[in-house]
Amino acid sequence: MSRLDEVLGTALLKGKRAQGAGREVVTVPLEALLPSPQPRRRFENLEPLAQSIREKGVLQPLLVRPLGDGRYAIVAGERRYRAAKMAGLAEVPVRVLDLSEKEARLLALVENLQREDLNPYEETLGVLELLSEELGKTREEVVGLLRRMRKEKRGEAGHNVMASPEAQRVEEVFRALGRMTWESFVQNRLPLLGLPEDLRAALEEGTLPYTAALELKKVKNLEARARLLEEAKGGLSLRELRARVREVMAKEKTPPPWHKEVAARLARLDPESLPPEKRRAVEEKIRELLALLEKR
Repeated sequence: MSRLDEVLGTALLKGKRAQGAGREVVTVPLEALLPSPQPRRRFENLEPLAQSIREKGVLQPLLVRPLGDGRYAIVAGERRYRAAKMAGLAEVPVRVLDLSEKEARLLALVENLQREDLNPYEETLGVLELLSEELGKTREEVVGLLRRMRKEKRGEAGHNVMASPEAQRVEEVFRALGRMTWESFVQNRLPLLGLPEDLRAALEEGTLPYTAALELKKVKNLEARARLLEEAKGGLSLRELRARVREVMAKEKTPPPWHKEVAARLARLDPESLPPEKRRAVEEKIRELLALLEKR
């Protein structure tokens, strides 16, 4: 078993120490702790945890790695760190792990991916970041690999990637995470990367299921999408939402009556912006049209 596999397994077991990691719990000042990048972007509803910490203290030590000069990078437990600051604590218990920077990033990513309250968008970014670390590829390269794997698996193209070590490692990571298959991730989660800002914000806030976000993504009319988004937040079922989306899309595909299109273009017309000769011709036609409409 590789060292990275040990770290990955340690994070998934949630509580068992990594081989060679520090076992002793020590107390360090909050000012000596530095948060690390992670998929979680929002830390909401911290007050209940802060109140619990005021009453009982930090019950579960943070996992950290030493940076030197008495400073430590937080590997797991940033939520507890933030709540401890809110509670007014000056120091917290930590477990110091002997990990490299890459091992620490892997452990932090996997630990966060095990949280039940991680929203689907953050989870998607976290999985891609984990694969990026494991494969030594950029996020865009990982997305490309996953899509080639799916096409080959479905017989749509012969990329010959499924037998590659990279594809095998992708399958191993998803089996270890145990949350979904890589095929399900490609089909249901990668489309979240292209969500419009309004849908992504609702998803990150936890007010919209990812299935509803993907359905609303089909609606291009901003006003219609905003209306449906509020209805979805209000509890509209996915089945009802799909029916509403179909209705809106049918209207979007149907061109407006020609006379309404003409009226809309005239409403947007700025005669001052036209060349003089064209402007005179347009004004003449409009006067003729008005005269015709005024006839009884």
